[in-house]
Amino acid sequence: MMAPRAPSARDFPLLALAVLAWLAFSAWARPLMLPDEGRYVGVAWEMLRSGDWLTPTLNGLPYFHKPPLFYWITAGSLSLFGLHEWAARAAPILGAWMGACATYLFVRRWWSERAARLALVALALQPLFFVGGQFANLDMLVAGCITATITLAADAALRIEHGQPYRRVLAAAFAMAALGVLAKGLIGGVIPVLVIGAWLVLRRRWRVLGRLFWWPGLLVFLLIAAPWFVAMQMRFADFLDYFFVVQHFKRFAEGGFNNMQPFWFYPVVLLGVSLPWLPWLYATLRRGTRRESGPAPVRLLMVLWVTLVVLFFSLPQSKLLGYVLPAVPPLAVLMAEGLLSLGEPTRRRHRWWVASGAVSAAAGLALVVGLALTPPNSHRELAAALAREHAPHEPVVMLGNYYFDVPFYARLAEPAVVVEAWHSPEIALRDNWRKELADAGHFAPGRASAVLVDDAALPARLCVSPVSWVIGPSQAAGSRPYLADAHAVFTRQGTTLWRVDRAQPATARQLGCAEKPSDDLAGR
Repeated sequence: MMAPRAPSARDFPLLALAVLAWLAFSAWARPLMLPDEGRYVGVAWEMLRSGDWLTPTLNGLPYFHKPPLFYWITAGSLSLFGLHEWAARAAPILGAWMGACATYLFVRRWWSERAARLALVALALQPLFFVGGQFANLDMLVAGCITATITLAADAALRIEHGQPYRRVLAAAFAMAALGVLAKGLIGGVIPVLVIGAWLVLRRRWRVLGRLFWWPGLLVFLLIAAPWFVAMQMRFADFLDYFFVVQHFKRFAEGGFNNMQPFWFYPVVLLGVSLPWLPWLYATLRRGTRRESGPAPVRLLMVLWVTLVVLFFSLPQSKLLGYVLPAVPPLAVLMAEGLLSLGEPTRRRHRWWVASGAVSAAAGLALVVGLALTPPNSHRELAAALAREHAPHEPVVMLGNYYFDVPFYARLAEPAVVVEAWHSPEIALRDNWRKELADAGHFAPGRASAVLVDDAALPARLCVSPVSWVIGPSQAAGSRPYLADAHAVFTRQGTTLWRVDRAQPATARQLGCAEKPSDDLAGR
C-alpha cells in the first residue's frame, strides 16, 4: 500500500470554508418543514426558553425520542444568532461539514490529493447531502458523527499497520462515537463498529482489531456519552426502558411505526439521487477489480461502508430518507474512483465530470427553491399573526393537531393546550404526534393534565382567561359555536387562528362561563 500523505495545511482551511459556505448559503431560504423541522427546532426553542438544557421537552413535556446533542447545538445557535431558519439549521450544517471534511482528510492521507478533492466535490454537490445538510433534524448530524468516527478509526488502524502513533486519533474516534450516540442514539456507535470490524476481519487484521479495543478510549466514550443518560434515569425512573427498549429495539424490530417501505427502498433512493454520477459509479464497478486506481484497503472500506449502512437500515420496515445519509460519503469516494480508474485525465473526461457536478448541484438548488416557493404545511405566517397580537400569559389552544412550528415562530413563552381524545386507546397504536405527546405526558402526568385536555373540558379552560387564542381547522367553527362568534384573525389553507374574548356576551354564553363577582364589580 502506498505511503500516507499528510493533509495540506495550506489548502484544507480554504476548502473547508468553501464547503461550509456552500452548505449554509441557502439555509435561510425556506420555512421549517413539518413535522420534523418544526418538532426538533421547537424542542430546542423550549430548551432555550426554559433554561433547562438537560431535559428536552415537547410542549413542556419530557421528550425522550432522541438524545440532546441536536437540541444543544440548535439552542446555542438560536441564542447566538437569533430565532431564524438559518440558525435553526446549524446542527445539520455542522454535521454535513464535519462529514465532508473527515472524508476529504482521510482520502487525502491514504490515497491522494486529487482523489480527495474529487470525492469532496461529488459529496458536496450530491442533492441528498446538500439538502440534508439544510434539513433541521437529527439525520445529518449523526451521519457526520458516523463519518468522522469511521474515518478516524480507519486512520488509527492504518497507522497501527504502518507503525505510526495512533492513540490520539483513536481517542478522537471514541469521542466522535460518543457524540454520535448523543446525536441520535446507539447507531452512532453501532454503525462504525460494524463497518470497521467487518473491514479488519475481511483483511485479517486481527492484531489491529484487538488494539482498537483500547480501554482509555472506552473511558473517553463513557465520560462523554454516559452522564446525560445517567442524569435522565435519575430524574425519570422509566427513561432507560423507554429510550433504549421502545425507541431503539422495538422501532428496529417491529412494525407499526411511520413510513413503511420495502427492503429495496434505499438502493433505489441512492441510485435515484446519484443519477448524474452513475457513469462514474459504473466505471468503478467495471474496472474496480482489474485496475488499481487507488489503495485496496481504502476501496474495500468504502464498499463495505456503503453496503453495511444500506443493509442495516433496510432491515426495519420503517424507513425514512435521512437514515441512509451515512452511506453518501463513501459513495462519493467511489464516484471519484470511477474517474480515476479511467487513467490519465483528459479534457473530455473533465467536461463530463463538471457536467455531472453541475447537474447534481442544479438539482439540489432546484429542490431548495421549490420548497421555498411552495412550502408544504408551513404555519409561519399564522404564527406571525399570533405573535403580533398575542399578549403574555394569554393561553394558546390547538385543536386536533399539534402545530409544531407555531411555538418557534410565535415565540410562545408557555406550552399550548392541545385538545384531543387523549384517553382513546387508538393513540398508542399509531406513530404520530398524538403518541409523541401522550408518551411525553407519562413522564410528567401533572404537567400533562394541564396541557393535554379533552374536547369536553375546553370550554371551561377558555372561561379561565379573558382572552384565549385557538388554532384549528377552519370547519371547527361549525361544531363549536363559541368559535363562530370569535374573531378569525388569520385563515389559510383550511387552518384558522381565532381570538376568543370571554368579555363578549355571546362568546361567554356559548362557552357557558359563569359570571364572576369580580367581573361585575370591575364593570361598575
